[in-house]
Amino acid sequence: MEENDKKTEGENGGRQEIFSQTVRAGKRTYFFDVKATRNNDYYLTITESKKRFNKEGKQYFEKHKVFLYKEDFEKFSNGLSEVVSYITSEQPAQPDQDGLGNEPDKELSESFTNVSFDDLEK
Repeated sequence: MEENDKKTEGENGGRQEIFSQTVRAGKRTYFFDVKATRNNDYYLTITESKKRFNKEGKQYFEKHKVFLYKEDFEKFSNGLSEVVSYITSEQPAQPDQDGLGNEPDKELSESFTNVSFDDLEK
């Protein structure tokens, strides 16, 4: 995982990017970006990026974004924790679950059960 503190205004309509966390997971990369609106309200964007190839063999990145606003942090956190807890307790571990010959990362799974957005609400 990579962390970046960014306190500069970008070309995204005056919205500040405050903090960024990058998670590389197999063929996907996830970006967790804390941004601020013009009124200095923080929100989170979650971006999934996957490397793809077109018919000519040229590489491009397919991206999907989710915007999460602070009024939804608690509900999102509770839902995510509940789902991850369910999966980790109900599905038996499979040695080649990610297709890379790696066992699931138990520490990472357990960290999702304790997701908290309290620090962002300050």
